[in-house]
Amino acid sequence: MGKSPFTTLCYIENEGKYLMLHRVKKQKDVNKDKWIGIGGHFEPGESPEECLLREVEEETGLRLTHYAFRGIVTFYATGWQTEYMCLYTADGYEGTLLADCEEGTLEWVAKERLTSLNLWEGDKIFFRLLMEERPFFSLKLSYDGDRLTEAALDGTPLELLDIRREDGGRTGVVRERSMVHEDGDLHGTAHVWIVRPTERTGGVEVLMQKRSRTKESYPGCYDISSAGHLLAGSGYLESALRELEEELGIKAQPQDLEQAFWHLGYAEDTFYGKCFKNAEISAVYVYQKPVRIQELKLQEHEVEEVCWIPYGTLQKEVRQETEAGKAGKYCVFLDELEALGEWLSQHGMDPYGQRL
Repeated sequence: MGKSPFTTLCYIENEGKYLMLHRVKKQKDVNKDKWIGIGGHFEPGESPEECLLREVEEETGLRLTHYAFRGIVTFYATGWQTEYMCLYTADGYEGTLLADCEEGTLEWVAKERLTSLNLWEGDKIFFRLLMEERPFFSLKLSYDGDRLTEAALDGTPLELLDIRREDGGRTGVVRERSMVHEDGDLHGTAHVWIVRPTERTGGVEVLMQKRSRTKESYPGCYDISSAGHLLAGSGYLESALRELEEELGIKAQPQDLEQAFWHLGYAEDTFYGKCFKNAEISAVYVYQKPVRIQELKLQEHEVEEVCWIPYGTLQKEVRQETEAGKAGKYCVFLDELEALGEWLSQHGMDPYGQRL
């Protein structure tokens, strides 16, 4: 009879630190070289609490006196048996910590240092949930080797992003979206600028979208015509086409988009009391086919409205905000906007036209 698919995992807390187990002693170990909490498989007839208390005492020598059941984690890794982990935290214990553990090395680690350890990417998600004191939750995490391939919280899929190099290539690390913006990891985005010539002034107008006021970042600000993250495994062009259709209802073909340049950008701000770090490598496209605002189908939870703004006006106002050092009406990179103007000029369009 094989091991039970049910396990416990406990993080014992003391003075802002968690007791962590560095799994370095077993060769055939799904957690080899990873830092995890304390726990193990149920034995026949055990309840979650009985398994928890036994595993903690066997691995650490400590006897828990106060603990809390925080959630269920479904853990799947290719080639290994699926585990259903009962996740606990504990802040009361007695006894003396063992000097040696047959599973690995025990160490108290400050919570702020946890993400610097060799953790499973999904563990970073539930650490955040624990620290936010989220009510009881169900988290599903799937892996291919060390690569996170799926994450779902209470049945709702979470967005996963490829961490990228400055040349736009993938590093091989996949991370959950909110963690990417918490850490400031470089990730890929696709930007589409929709432009049209203006007969009255001879210049160019740019379609700008106003972000929904419920957005996690820059709510209510005017943004690029269409833009979005590259989901893990996705390419730049396919993401640009997807965002155009989802946000604006424009069903473009690959030949309708012309890649103008690459842009490397970084911005940092605070929203809803949390620091938001945005490090992105973007493929920037230009779309010039006719667009009628009244025919667009705006994605309600993403886009509040759209409008045409003369390029010159847009550049002037974005420059003023950039020099002031604070986002206001807009949330676009000035250097990207100016690179767009240069591209338009090189392709026979005068971005400014007649100044009225």
